[in-house]
Amino acid sequence: MTSTSSATQPSSGVRRFFRPNLRQATLILPRSGRRVRRTVTLRGPCSSTFTQGDASSERSPLLGRRRSRSGPGTFTKIVENWELVLRQAWALRKSRIAQGVLKCSLAYLLGSMATFVAPIAAFLGHQDGKHIVATITVYFHPARSQGSMFEAMVLAALAFLYFVFVSFTSMGVTVLFGNILDLLIVGHVIVLIVFCGGGLGFIGWFKQRLGSPLVNVACSLASLATITVLTKEGDVQAGTFSNDKVIQVMKMVIMGVMASTTVSFLIFPISAREDLRQNMIDITDSFADMLAMITRSFLWGSEDELKQPAYKQASDRFQKISTAMSKNLKEAKYEHHVAGREKQYQIEAKLVKCMQRLAQNLGGLRSAASTEFALLQQSVQDGEVTPLSSAWYTPVGGHHANSSSLFSSAVAEDHFGILTSIDEAPEENEEDESGHECSTEQSIGQPSGEISMESSFISANSPADIFSKFIFHLGPSMKSLAFTVKQILDELPFGPAPNFEIRVNSKFRKSLEQAIELYTTARSDALALLYKSNELNKSHSAAIEADFEEVAASCGHFSFSLQDFAQEVKNYLDILDELQLELSERPTGRTWNWLKLWRRPPKSGQRQKQGDPERDSLIDGNSEVDIPGDIPSPAERRGAKAFEGDVPYYRPSVKQRFWKMLRVFRRDDIKFAIKVGVGAALYALPSFLGSTRPFYQHWRGEWGLLSYMLVCSMTIGASNTTGYSRFIGTCIGALCAILSWTICDENPFALAAFGWFMALWTAYIIVGLGNGPMGRFIMLTYNLSALYAYSLSVRDDDDDDDEGGLDPIISEIVAHRVVAVFVGCLWGLFITRIIWPISARRKLTNGLSLLWLRMGLIWKRDPLSALIEGESPNPYMNLREEFELQRYLSRLQNLRKAACSEFDLRGPFPNEAYGRILASTGRMLDAFHAMNVIIMKGLKASEGEKEILRYTASERAQLSLRISFLFQVIASSMKLEYPLNDALPNTSNPRDRLLSKIFGFRRCPHSPPHSHPLHSIPTTSPNLSHADEEENNTDGSDKHMSDEDFALLYAYALVTGQIAREIEIIVRETEKLFGVLDEDVLKLQ
Repeated sequence: MTSTSSATQPSSGVRRFFRPNLRQATLILPRSGRRVRRTVTLRGPCSSTFTQGDASSERSPLLGRRRSRSGPGTFTKIVENWELVLRQAWALRKSRIAQGVLKCSLAYLLGSMATFVAPIAAFLGHQDGKHIVATITVYFHPARSQGSMFEAMVLAALAFLYFVFVSFTSMGVTVLFGNILDLLIVGHVIVLIVFCGGGLGFIGWFKQRLGSPLVNVACSLASLATITVLTKEGDVQAGTFSNDKVIQVMKMVIMGVMASTTVSFLIFPISAREDLRQNMIDITDSFADMLAMITRSFLWGSEDELKQPAYKQASDRFQKISTAMSKNLKEAKYEHHVAGREKQYQIEAKLVKCMQRLAQNLGGLRSAASTEFALLQQSVQDGEVTPLSSAWYTPVGGHHANSSSLFSSAVAEDHFGILTSIDEAPEENEEDESGHECSTEQSIGQPSGEISMESSFISANSPADIFSKFIFHLGPSMKSLAFTVKQILDELPFGPAPNFEIRVNSKFRKSLEQAIELYTTARSDALALLYKSNELNKSHSAAIEADFEEVAASCGHFSFSLQDFAQEVKNYLDILDELQLELSERPTGRTWNWLKLWRRPPKSGQRQKQGDPERDSLIDGNSEVDIPGDIPSPAERRGAKAFEGDVPYYRPSVKQRFWKMLRVFRRDDIKFAIKVGVGAALYALPSFLGSTRPFYQHWRGEWGLLSYMLVCSMTIGASNTTGYSRFIGTCIGALCAILSWTICDENPFALAAFGWFMALWTAYIIVGLGNGPMGRFIMLTYNLSALYAYSLSVRDDDDDDDEGGLDPIISEIVAHRVVAVFVGCLWGLFITRIIWPISARRKLTNGLSLLWLRMGLIWKRDPLSALIEGESPNPYMNLREEFELQRYLSRLQNLRKAACSEFDLRGPFPNEAYGRILASTGRMLDAFHAMNVIIMKGLKASEGEKEILRYTASERAQLSLRISFLFQVIASSMKLEYPLNDALPNTSNPRDRLLSKIFGFRRCPHSPPHSHPLHSIPTTSPNLSHADEEENNTDGSDKHMSDEDFALLYAYALVTGQIAREIEIIVRETEKLFGVLDEDVLKLQ
């Protein structure tokens, strides 16, 4: 060892950093529960060559080998290409998209039979509109799961019931005022205001409030039927009561929904429950892969692997699966409730929630690793370290002889040039858990060498050196726990399809508990040795102490997050056991409690205690469609305080009371409903006037009014997008209708075949490309033109001679529809811009400003002060407030998409810049959540936590105020769209003081206040005698302090550093948007 050390000493004048090999560590094999000692690797079979390069490429010659025969000829290439195309087409038929397209086309073919088959058409009556059956099969298409079809049936039924209510009540009003009171005009006014304005306005509000795609199509169906009765049929205008149209709509809705449901359930049925379990399998595999890659990168000290396509693919796959899992959980809810398995749904919802917590803990690991990479990169930029090309240190009792030769070349390939690769034993001798043990395994009782701090010649003078010491002591235990957890995740939670049997080894839980216990003990021992080292007890500068404690925060937070991840995996196993019990024994049997309407629902408090999945916002995808509010004006704040009684001896006047009563009408959603109703009433007015009604009917005003309802959206940008899609889809559908009618020559078989072909490619637009509105608009126009023309040709309508009668003029039919749609779109765009216009750009900037102010206010509270009794009257952030912040950010993301479609004289919307700003804001909210998770684990601080929290109270207060001030500055700049000052204060100085204070406290936690150079606040026990203090000092820090006591401050330091970095990014982006303050901006004119 002496020769090795002397041979590897760095030359004078050049600082070098050495990365010691990791020692062997005790780990638990999860399948057998056995303890072994070995040097483990987290590499999987696909990633084993990550840093070694492509072995095949190294063995391949520089010049390619000559071919033994000539290449294939032209004919052979053509045959091979066609064979490849046919093979891909054959494989495509098994894809979910191809099956969905086929199902949609078949459902449309069935729906079109209501127009082409005479008996079915006669069953529906002689009114026009039989093409609505085919339209319903497009709206409620069968390329969805069974649970989604159940939801579609419920929404279609609700849409029909609402249509019946509006139709009957409007006809009853006109009959009352026309036939009984002889005031038909008054009845028309009431119908126009209440039912046209109010009824259609309520549909617009309901669609915007829920925002689900199925809700949107249900609202479109309700609008179509309601507009037809109110403005087209004429019963309301004549003051008569007729239920013919209502009965026809009822028949068409039933036929259309049943056609889609039959195809969905019989042809390639899709189960949301099976999809949900497949999502759970995929996301658990992603957890295992990402855990291995993050842990390995952290121990390597290099971000290279996390920048590789493998990690990006795993992360993207996780995001995609996470979104699909929430959707499938919602749809599986309907399937479980119909099957009477409500308890199973509740357990699966808990499982999804557990996976969300696992993802959050994984985010904490990634955040800690990012801090490590940033510190190491800063060390390189500051020139504190230089890479070492050779020389390895082998600790006593190590078994690295083979591995060091295998990985000796990795030092030169290190991205940072700081941390060399970790020695890992090769995999060929690993135990297979079937009785064959690896050659490196040792008995637990056999000595494996002691940890010698003196043998580690690394000096702690830079973050890289300090990281090396941490990894030397903590690395083996980290890798052992990560190895055990990864092995468990690789086998969870279900078997292969279609059975999806739960696969939980009975030894997994015990093995995981032992692994966590081993990890906790090893971490405590390693940290104790590290902090008792001679070098760390020496006096250092404040910068070195701050660097050391920042490293401690990063490594400590990573270690605690890894433990939290393992604990959550244990909860995962518990929920799987509960689900297995429910599936195997089903102790509660099948229940249909949702049908027992006489049962009183549980109160909100009971629902919260029961952990209701709906309240946990697992499947809440509709709240993000609301428009964010704005910062209240000073007058509104003063009025609110007065009404709440904050202002003494204040009695509001009548005007102020009236202003308070009308505050509901100042909400954006209520304004939207009012302006939709006003626009609908004005557009429907010509249908109630005798002089303009023929013109309204000739140019098919009802379709223009329907287009208006579809185009109206909350923001100008969303209306522009919908209007553009509506008009383009209408034009395409009209051209296809002309082509179909010309080619088929009124032949019903040819028209049915052409319609099936139309349904094929439009179904691909809806299902494959995800552009539902465009595909629906094309098919709606095609149905309105081609199917309607066929109805005219077979004398299936009452009075439609203005478009050719028995010899339909397809050009006139198409022209009337296109003009009506175009006018309706223009009217919708006009209303959204004239009456209470809502600009997505303005709402986005105001929303960002409000969100940042709220975040600054939250951070001003000092998150950790709430844990000390009497320290802070306000809590840091509860779960409801956290959910509101995340939901608010989702609304801002939707506004960013809508803002791209708004036209402004200032130029195009800077979409990419705002995307980066929102991404940084989202990462800050993730940091807020990480802090909240740490706090919520123990709402009452231990004695050790209280001591160190009081000791660092002044530094934390200064840092919190600085961060809150920066939030206020960027919020003001965004709100006013005004340049920033280029001399903003940063958070580095107060954060360094906090880290230095923590370092001093940890080095000597029980020294008297006057003897410690860093003390600025009295300790918690100022009345202790000198003898008591000596007793405390001799006892060491284990009496009151533990590693867990520092977890709060480690997380706090990590979160503050991450927030500071994200604020810097936002400041740079804001400067690009609005500039920087200079003399030209501040000219006095």
